[in-house]
Amino acid sequence: MSKNKGKIGVVYSTNPDYQYQYDEPQDIETLPAPQQKLRVRIERNGRGGKTVTIVDKFVGTDTDLEALGKTLKTRCGVGGSAKEGQIIIQGDFRDRVVALLHDLGYTQTK
Repeated sequence: MSKNKGKIGVVYSTNPDYQYQYDEPQDIETLPAPQQKLRVRIERNGRGGKTVTIVDKFVGTDTDLEALGKTLKTRCGVGGSAKEGQIIIQGDFRDRVVALLHDLGYTQTK
């Protein structure tokens, strides 16, 4: 990252002793499985007629999201991806994904 990127407030100061404030990325802690309120839905629009199952509203780190996504994809035997708080599973696996999430301890899944 450039030394000028991420400055908060002042863009430039002629004062040589001025201390810039930088925007620090926040570390998001992963909520325990029983506290996650995951939502499972089916989507067809904008996907070339293909059906996908989407697991939404995951709160946590990207590594934990990818690990959960890999587990779900492996257990369903299909492909997919995990990014931006969503897990995308190829195909209509809504009931199976909800059952798997309950088995993994995600009790507030709908």
